[in-house]
Amino acid sequence: MRTEISELGKFGLMERLNGAAKTTAGARAAGASGDDGALLSSALLLEGVDFDLTYFPLRHLGYKAVAVGVGGVLAAGGVPVAVRVALGVSAKLSVEDLDELWAGVRLACGELGAAVALGDVRASVTGLAISVSVAGRAVLTAGSTAVAGRAVLEAKECVRKSDAGAGIGRSGARENDLICITRDLGAAYLGLHLLEREKRALAGIAGAAGFSEAARPKFEGYEYLLERQLKPRARKDIVDALAAEGVVPTAMAEISDGLAGDLMQICRASEVGARVYLDRLPIARESYALAEELHIDPVVAAMNGGDDHELLFTVPLEMRERVAGLGVEIVGHITAPGTGAALVTPDGSDIPLRSQGFND
Repeated sequence: MRTEISELGKFGLMERLNGAAKTTAGARAAGASGDDGALLSSALLLEGVDFDLTYFPLRHLGYKAVAVGVGGVLAAGGVPVAVRVALGVSAKLSVEDLDELWAGVRLACGELGAAVALGDVRASVTGLAISVSVAGRAVLTAGSTAVAGRAVLEAKECVRKSDAGAGIGRSGARENDLICITRDLGAAYLGLHLLEREKRALAGIAGAAGFSEAARPKFEGYEYLLERQLKPRARKDIVDALAAEGVVPTAMAEISDGLAGDLMQICRASEVGARVYLDRLPIARESYALAEELHIDPVVAAMNGGDDHELLFTVPLEMRERVAGLGVEIVGHITAPGTGAALVTPDGSDIPLRSQGFND
């Protein structure tokens, strides 16, 4: 059964979706200026740009939208408290479709322990648009583990204050600091390539002979890559672990545009260089396998693929033992100002890093 959105109207739809997750003061505040110690972040996901509904399950999309939205708060050393979502919806979506989308939003917020509310719904003539605003609280702060200061994070730019007492920013990295990442890289990028490949293949089969049993996507063995693309996990667990261990990173960022681009932003803000070692890059075996099948360099996928939504941070050298047991990978170190950022090959050669991100 399909229920048209027009049958409920804007406020009827908002009441339906908010019914299972009552609006709280915290959720209403998400996207506002925030109190001292508040961390704010936002994200905008657009159909045809950030996702393709041909192969993106709506429940997974709702989950991913929250994971993307909270990334800025996590990268400032905070945890999300309240999430507010606004939607632009087209006539091709039904009420039941939005139920599915909202189920994913609620699941992600439930796992994060954050309140959630639907703030607004508008008609869209360009496809589905999802805006996520997040209010969080600092649990890691520059120079202290106490909650203090203010950091305002604006969309993917993630502009942060990095003075002592504020949320962690990008400008605190110093020479000899260790470069840490929270998981293997490149899997989300390769998962996207797999989905696009199967979409093209199925379109060709359907165009030639109509859909049949043969027209089923071939994902066997690559489920991990699909999960990394369709349902990425927000790394609140790492922020919690750092707080429990008393480790405060000197600089921190979300890996959304690839390790190369996001590390270079830390280097620019901190006025330092960096060396990342190729043989220390964590790349999953599934990533290697699909990269070979698709004739993609797995190192390029890891360094420039993007959409990983993992955390990148630096810590002083003396904290090596303390971070080693937290499930993070140490992939390199910060170097002196003026030395540039480079990938070091096993033979000791330096390959200068290049960012492929939107802002570069």
